[in-house]
Amino acid sequence: MPRFFVNTDRIIDGKVYLDGDDAHHISHSLRMAEGERITVCDMQAWEYDCVLESFSAQSVTAHITEKRKIESEPPYRAHLYQALPKGDKLDTVIQKAVECGAYDITPFESSRCIVKAKAEAEDKRTERRLRIATEAAKQCGRGILPRVYPTVSFDRMLDSIKACDLVLFCYEGEETVPLGKLLSERLPQLLEGENIPDIAVVIGSEGGFSPEEAERICDLGILPVGLGKRILRTETASGFALACLVLATELS
Repeated sequence: MPRFFVNTDRIIDGKVYLDGDDAHHISHSLRMAEGERITVCDMQAWEYDCVLESFSAQSVTAHITEKRKIESEPPYRAHLYQALPKGDKLDTVIQKAVECGAYDITPFESSRCIVKAKAEAEDKRTERRLRIATEAAKQCGRGILPRVYPTVSFDRMLDSIKACDLVLFCYEGEETVPLGKLLSERLPQLLEGENIPDIAVVIGSEGGFSPEEAERICDLGILPVGLGKRILRTETASGFALACLVLATELS
C-alpha cells in the first residue's frame, strides 16, 4: 500500500487528514479513489492502516482501521555525519543511510572537501535532500522520517558528536580499532540501559580527514575505527558502517 508520513496533530478522532503534496500525490499522481487503502506513519514509530474516505480540493481524509507499533526501527539512534562529497554522491549517501536505519543525516565541511556549501543555495539543497530521505523512508518501511540538516562546519560537527553515547570515527589511518571489535565491546552495555543510545557515525570526504582533524577528534577521547582491509569510497563507507550496526543488533 502507498505509505505516507504525517505529524500526530493530523490524526484526530480515528481519522487522518492529509494535505499539500501528499493529498496531491494521492489524488492526481496515484489517482486513488474512496474506499482504497493507504498506510500512514505518525513519525513516532506507529503506523495506521487507513481507508480513503473523502476528497476535497486541498485535502484527503482517511478512516483508520488498524493501529500498530512499527518494528522496523533499530534499538539506537544513528546520527550520520558525512563530509561533503563531490557531485551528487550525497544523494546516494542519504538514500542508503535511511535504508540502513539512520536517524538523521548532517553534512559537514572538512578541510579536504572539494565541494563547499553555498549559503544562498543551502535551503534548496536541504529541502531536496529531505525529499530523498522521505522517499527512501517510504520505500523501506521506516517508522520515522529521518531528518536531513543543513551543512555545518567541522567545529560544529565536533560539538555535536560530544553528546553521543558512542562515536564511530571511521578512519583509514594507522592505529585504528576494528569496527567489529569496538561494537562487540561497547554496544551490549549501551543497549542494556533504559534509554535509547545515540551513536554518531563520522565519515570523511574523498580525501579523508587531515592529520590535524583526526587529532582533534581523537582528543575528545574518541577511538578511530577501521572498516576492514579495503579502502572504501566515501559514498560506500556510511552505508557499510550503518549496516555493521544492523548486523550487530538485528541479525546476530
